Amino acid sequence: MANNIQAIRGMHDVLPDQTPLWQYAEKIIREVLSGYGYSEIRLPIVEKTELFKRSIGEVTDIVEKEMYTFDDRNGDSLTLRPEGTAGCLRACLEHGLLHNQLHRLWYYGPMYRHERPQKGRYRQFIQLGVETYGMSGPDIDVELILLMDRLWKRLGIRDKVSLQLNSLGTIAERLIYRDSLVSYFQQHLEQLDEGCSC
Repeated sequence: MANNIQAIRGMHDVLPDQTPLWQYAEKIIREVLSGYGYSEIRLPIVEKTELFKRSIGEVTDIVEKEMYTFDDRNGDSLTLRPEGTAGCLRACLEHGLLHNQLHRLWYYGPMYRHERPQKGRYRQFIQLGVETYGMSGPDIDVELILLMDRLWKRLGIRDKVSLQLNSLGTIAERLIYRDSLVSYFQQHLEQLDEGCSC
């Protein structure tokens, strides 16, 4: 049959010979995250477009060019989720999970970006995300680093990846850095496009 319907470019089937690998990885992810006290949260694949415009920013490549956005029959603008953080925070706020509570949450599932498919970048991809609420300070950062190290070790990929840390310093140091950065760009305003403002 010459007119076979094929998968959308950048979206791939997971065939039966591949599913055991996915199931193995998902099992390890669940074990490691639950061992650190993280609870799974399952989020809708479709959200109101406004959620991503507000959280990611209207003037970003993701919002301007890469989201799968459409109007439903009621005229509401909906978007296939391009990432999980915005939906996770929306769910926590909507269901009152942030009122003087600590939460360690994780989500896993397909995300969608309408970008030109290229090696290693797909229009539908699987993302694992962890979110923590009600905790501040470096302890939670250390926990997340250790969690990822444990996950990489359990998946057998620790020697194939590297962890690189960066810091913008203390709040006082960040304010000094911000002031220097703004000062620099104010001196070069004529070189910036319309989307930039200092």
